[in-house]
Amino acid sequence: MSEKSSEEQLLEFLYACPVGLIECNLVGDIGLMNPHAMQHLLPLAGGRDAGNLFTTLEQHAPELRSLVAAYASSTGRICDGHRIFVDLGRDRRAQVPKVLACTIVKLGPDRLMATLSDISQQVVQEDRLRQADTWFATLLDGVHDYAALMIGPDGMITSANTCFTRQTGHAWDAAVGRGLAEVLKETDQGGDLRLNEQIQIAGRDGWHLQEGWQMRADGERYWCQRLVVAQSDKAMGGPSGYSVVLRNVPRREGAAEDLRRLLTCDHLTGAANRRHFGDVMEREQVLWRELRQSLSLVVVDLDHFKAVNDTYGHPIGDALLCRVVETCTALLPPRGIFARLGGEEFGALLPRFDRDQAFALAEEMREAIAALQIETPLGILTATASLGCAALDEANGSIDGLIKLADERLYAAKRGGRNQVCRPQAHAA
Repeated sequence: MSEKSSEEQLLEFLYACPVGLIECNLVGDIGLMNPHAMQHLLPLAGGRDAGNLFTTLEQHAPELRSLVAAYASSTGRICDGHRIFVDLGRDRRAQVPKVLACTIVKLGPDRLMATLSDISQQVVQEDRLRQADTWFATLLDGVHDYAALMIGPDGMITSANTCFTRQTGHAWDAAVGRGLAEVLKETDQGGDLRLNEQIQIAGRDGWHLQEGWQMRADGERYWCQRLVVAQSDKAMGGPSGYSVVLRNVPRREGAAEDLRRLLTCDHLTGAANRRHFGDVMEREQVLWRELRQSLSLVVVDLDHFKAVNDTYGHPIGDALLCRVVETCTALLPPRGIFARLGGEEFGALLPRFDRDQAFALAEEMREAIAALQIETPLGILTATASLGCAALDEANGSIDGLIKLADERLYAAKRGGRNQVCRPQAHAA
């Protein structure tokens, strides 16, 4: 029996390799991939071209095309373990959201090798460890410099330590008997959870931690961690009171901020990425169930965007996407979040906005996008967008239902002639 050729040995390796292997050119056209890669890619392709890596992953990792295009060296590693979150939308009911790790290596002037592997369980474990780290860091880091208070079930302060005065400027003894929300002068303009909302969550889950701006007595703002812990009382059938810890902490910058952006932001536009958007939706859904505060979704899709790329080129198309994100983000209310969901599709999640408020904001976004002008070698580029909006109560509290309803209204706007927001009254659930 003759020995196997090097080509045959390579094919055997490709098919036996426990991770997905893909060979393609610089524009993503696939020349070769093994069965593991097919298992990952084909379910994601939908109606798109499964023969092109970037097109297949456009809805889940649109930044890959830009990463490759921006890589100037003739050979080398373009990305290593880049995470692709693929479970925002219809398949979100899976117990463990699917996450793929993608590594792309440039082998030559027009040759790429990409690997795909499933790291879903690893990400779940990382999330659990991150939550534990936050909890213990809050208790142990700077343990001697924190304001500690006790409040009753009604939110009234029953005791406070002297650090409360140093940190907030309010006399600790004068604060006893007053409502904590009154002393800290909360307003409806803040983007964080209100104290009463945080107390409700702590009463349900045992504790709740948030980080954000806090106001001192003289009006100065400082970055504060606020931890609320419920004091359980079985005889009362619920919390008998709450411990509150306020910590003056440096605002997270530098490497920590870079890591946060890497995990939560779209590589090209700086908008929130799909994974972060999905996480925020789930948290806001919990608040909707517990507090019944309004929650709405606006989906935005640029009209005829493929023609922009074909006519002006991808760099101009990328510039348009960045301008759209900049423009729409500037219109967001507190706690609003604007995300790139894939390609030229975006989403705006609007806590405390009902359907009519969401429709009004969507109309503002449409007008702002239509007013954009980008100078190009071929002249001034303008763009329009179609939008759909829906409220969570219309979908009976279902995130999948909310996304579906907003999508239906988006496509109704497309069918109606584009450059418009579909009026919800005409397409009620």
